[in-house]
Amino acid sequence: MNSQQWTSKLGFVLAAAGSAIGLGAIWKFPYMAGIGGGGAFFLIFIGFTLLIGLPLLLAEFVIGRSTQKEAVDAYREIAPKTLWPWLGKLGIVTCFILLSF
Repeated sequence: MNSQQWTSKLGFVLAAAGSAIGLGAIWKFPYMAGIGGGGAFFLIFIGFTLLIGLPLLLAEFVIGRSTQKEAVDAYREIAPKTLWPWLGKLGIVTCFILLSF
């Protein structure tokens, strides 16, 4: 069986960003920015995205690329006999909950 690859890095980045952001967040963002203080909310949002979201996203990519496994098995391979595989399960459940909005 052949392994599937992205045809371009831009396509991968756009697909990852689209699934991470979601349509609900795009519709809700202007409303939340208006309620939360406009420019101040936007600066804090960008700051937290860069300081917390980007490192977590990159860590997920590195773990997935280095182990070549899905979320739960990747954490099980990195840290066997610990509670880290639950982080993979938590990620799957979190994605399911976020995509339901």
